[in-house]
Amino acid sequence: MTRTGMAFEQAVATLTGPGAPFELVDEPVNGVSMPVFKNRFRSLRDLLARSVQFGDAELAVWDSGPRWTFREHERLVASVAAALRAKHGIGPGSRVAILGANSPEWVLTAWATLTLGGTVVAMNGWWQGDEIRYGLELGEPDLLVADGARLARLAGGAPGVETISMDDGFGDYLAFDRSAQLADHPIGEDDLAAIMFTSGTTGRPKGAMISHRNFIAFLMLSFLNGAVRGLTHPPAEPAAGPAVSIMSSPLFHVSGFQAGALMGPATGMKLVWTTGRFDPKKIMQLTLAEGVTRWGGITTQLWRLVEHPEFEPEQFRQIRSTGGGGSAFSPDLQRTLREKLPQAAGDFNVGYGLTECGGLCAMASAEMLAAHPDTAGRTIPGNDVAIFDDAGRRLGENEEGNICVRGPNVMLGYWRNPKATEEAFFPGGWLRTGDIGRISNGLLFLASRKRDLIIRGGENIYPLEIENRIEDHPDVLEVAVVGVDHRELGQEVKAVVVPQPGGALSPKAIQDWVAQTLAYYKVPTHVEIRNEPLPRNATGKVLKAVLTGEAENTFREE
Repeated sequence: MTRTGMAFEQAVATLTGPGAPFELVDEPVNGVSMPVFKNRFRSLRDLLARSVQFGDAELAVWDSGPRWTFREHERLVASVAAALRAKHGIGPGSRVAILGANSPEWVLTAWATLTLGGTVVAMNGWWQGDEIRYGLELGEPDLLVADGARLARLAGGAPGVETISMDDGFGDYLAFDRSAQLADHPIGEDDLAAIMFTSGTTGRPKGAMISHRNFIAFLMLSFLNGAVRGLTHPPAEPAAGPAVSIMSSPLFHVSGFQAGALMGPATGMKLVWTTGRFDPKKIMQLTLAEGVTRWGGITTQLWRLVEHPEFEPEQFRQIRSTGGGGSAFSPDLQRTLREKLPQAAGDFNVGYGLTECGGLCAMASAEMLAAHPDTAGRTIPGNDVAIFDDAGRRLGENEEGNICVRGPNVMLGYWRNPKATEEAFFPGGWLRTGDIGRISNGLLFLASRKRDLIIRGGENIYPLEIENRIEDHPDVLEVAVVGVDHRELGQEVKAVVVPQPGGALSPKAIQDWVAQTLAYYKVPTHVEIRNEPLPRNATGKVLKAVLTGEAENTFREE
């Protein structure tokens, strides 16, 4: 093979045709016939059992101390699973809520739950007390496993939910039975594996139901994308050693759970895990100490790395690839990464997707982004992306409409929310992403977010939740929350507030009010106190486009 590689279509045909490693065959998935990978794991427990083939190679290094080989990881998971079953009766259909910062305990609890045929309820570690209580009420877990910092936010605990502390006594679960065998009862491909929370348009998060099939499809899509890349753009020279990735994305996100906790055992890749808040200096130190070859994540993290005062490009020539997802990578960031990490410029990939489709359905390569910095990339074979109008009619080339996804990676629906599930799909299993866009020459382009969504540092924020909180303030007459551009974070939250007649409000008072009940990233960075009514159309809807175009940012808390 020459260094120029195959054409994309030829590479896909080579990899997905009859007898190929990624052979695609048509099978029914939840009543809809669609292409699926013939050679796939049927459950995540099967995947874990297979991971011991990597033996004593390192799987995970934690900045908090532990280091696991693949064999040790499987033994720890089996021990924790045996303890969860013996002590708490966890088994098929049980729901285990996990609430905490990234930690070894988080990963082991999740894997143990999955091997038992239970469901991981992935609680957002940044939630405050009211948000946590809502998540517990919706998920109704049989067991809550949480760290001390999060339990402290639940003044009085979690009534009616048996609770385990990650910080006190979890060692008993690790040592419960290192010789235990993984459970062997059947797990169906479409059995519920996890409930992953997404921001809700009505002001409350929804629980996306992710099956074993969905998670495995995400992994297979990722593998296939890498294999296609290898055929179409073979490296100039073989890699000096195995890939090592550093993980700082939260485990309660698909970016941390799927691309980290699940990806490592599936691939044999070494993962270096960070705990606590994102610290670019610590990332750089671990990169050099552990031989990290890939920097990935959200745009905010990459900005903070390459613009850190101690970042010196020559020190990090070992970085062979970069990329990520969660929000669009601006042309400025793309250019900066190419300049500061030139050796990784050819292996720069940005994924497009959402929690409801496993976080990945399309991928933009370095070449695509160089030609079209605004593209979301090309559909990854094994799922399908199409454009529909509001009536559910499929549109053609360059026609703008609803971006929709179909494939084995698409969620089962929303937990205990049949109305939201029905609204999320067009007939035929097509998931409505909520984005507007078009497809041109095989590339996907986003025009806008149809929903009123703010993406701050990779976190999805729906303004209505913040508006509802601010409107509860006795001195507020009306409020509108919008996103404003930010170079590093992508967007920041801005609140435009009209006080009650004769009332006196300060931006700080609004921020403190929001911070009492909502996660820190939802607290408005910008607050404008406005003395005239909000602009509205004839039906009374606030014209947010007018606000973002005319409002001055009058306050900012650094």
